[in-house]
Amino acid sequence: MKRSYLLLCIVSLLAAPGLKGQKPIKVLEDSVQFGNYLYPGFNVTIPEADYDRALKNWVKVQETGTKSKVQTENGEMTIFGAIIKEVSPAPVNIYSRLMNEDTLSRLLVAIELKKDQYVEPASGDIQLTSAKNFLKEFAKEQYIDFIKDELAAEEKILRDLNRELSSLESSKAKSQRTAKNKRNDINDEHEKLLVKNNELSLLSNEIINKNNEMMAMPVGAGRDAMSAQIKDLEKRRKKLQKEISKGENRISKAKSAINQADRAIPRNEDEQAVMKSKIEAQHAVVQKFIDKLNTVKLY
Repeated sequence: MKRSYLLLCIVSLLAAPGLKGQKPIKVLEDSVQFGNYLYPGFNVTIPEADYDRALKNWVKVQETGTKSKVQTENGEMTIFGAIIKEVSPAPVNIYSRLMNEDTLSRLLVAIELKKDQYVEPASGDIQLTSAKNFLKEFAKEQYIDFIKDELAAEEKILRDLNRELSSLESSKAKSQRTAKNKRNDINDEHEKLLVKNNELSLLSNEIINKNNEMMAMPVGAGRDAMSAQIKDLEKRRKKLQKEISKGENRISKAKSAINQADRAIPRNEDEQAVMKSKIEAQHAVVQKFIDKLNTVKLY
């Protein structure tokens, strides 16, 4: 059984959608084209990130702290007077384009410090490094957001599996309570039936004796009174017989309920075993995404 659980865990890990190792974020110095011109700038890869969210966040980053707005034409973004303190204490102009390349988003950026003066090696190592760090941090945040979404989805799967296991455990406990209660009911009913059957035996003997006594009596008021007494006893006997029959039916139904519960419990335990193996496998999946997230946080 343990071997089958292990195999299921391995299969689940291999089959888990989106379960990929972390990918590097690259910020490369590059000549980037906007319109018909090439500018010194940066080529940034953002692994796996959601393109639409990354685009929205990139626009937000550029517009934060300034009244200037990003203008977009043919996918190319321009903003004048952006406040990027990580790069320059003075406002800068940014030319950029974010492209969706399936497994990653690519951000091309040129940062103009003054007219025709861009962040590049010639502008100094400190400013160049600051710009790279700024762009890397942006890319990192987008990647982290994506992994958090992945992790949240896998954690939800784990919660759902735990809820299913809890439901199975509750169902088993209910079956066990049912079997126990029904066994107690049977014991109680047997005790009642013992009393009633004894009462029925005594009542039947009394009726026989009364009948014999009546048969020996002459016709008259005394015999009629005895006949009426016997009829009352027979009514009591019929009522008692019905109560005994109902008690026997209750025992039969209780035994049926016990059989159903006893059959349900092993099935439930098998289902719990399968569910626990799924949970174990899903724990491993969740941990993989936690590790992935923590690794990217250290970028």
